[in-house]
Amino acid sequence: MSSRITFMVLCAAASVLAACAQPHQQVEAGADQSTVIARLGQPKETYELPNGGKRLMWPTQPMGTTTTAADVDASGKVVSVRQVLQESEFYRAEVGKWTRNDVLVNFGRPFETAYFKRMKREVWSYRYMENNVYYMIFHFYFDDQGILRQTQKEPDPMRDPSRRSRF
Repeated sequence: MSSRITFMVLCAAASVLAACAQPHQQVEAGADQSTVIARLGQPKETYELPNGGKRLMWPTQPMGTTTTAADVDASGKVVSVRQVLQESEFYRAEVGKWTRNDVLVNFGRPFETAYFKRMKREVWSYRYMENNVYYMIFHFYFDDQGILRQTQKEPDPMRDPSRRSRF
């Protein structure tokens, strides 16, 4: 009887762990576009890619810290699915080369934009989790021609315990 209980506990634990899988881990490359949409719902953003494919995006901004992106080729097959709001993705951005459109296609719409008149820079901001521990904001600074000129990261002040009011 105890082996049956052990089996049931292991099955329950496996079910819980499967439910914890991140959205980008639920679809394999090579699947049909309809499979990713069935699993993740209709994308909130869609962008054309240079190779004739498209990038489908499921952001959790403005308060969330993830954006799932699925690249689909011209025939409708999934090439890759990944979480794009993370340092390894942000650091692919090339200062002096990338444009607003490059950032938009790679990360989706920012949760916030601002313009700094004295710097003559437009800033797009994205919330993310650094190392799955720290709530951060990553900023992209564009000149008036829309070219990326600078990036910056900082702790997210909305989730910084030292900035919370004390009662």
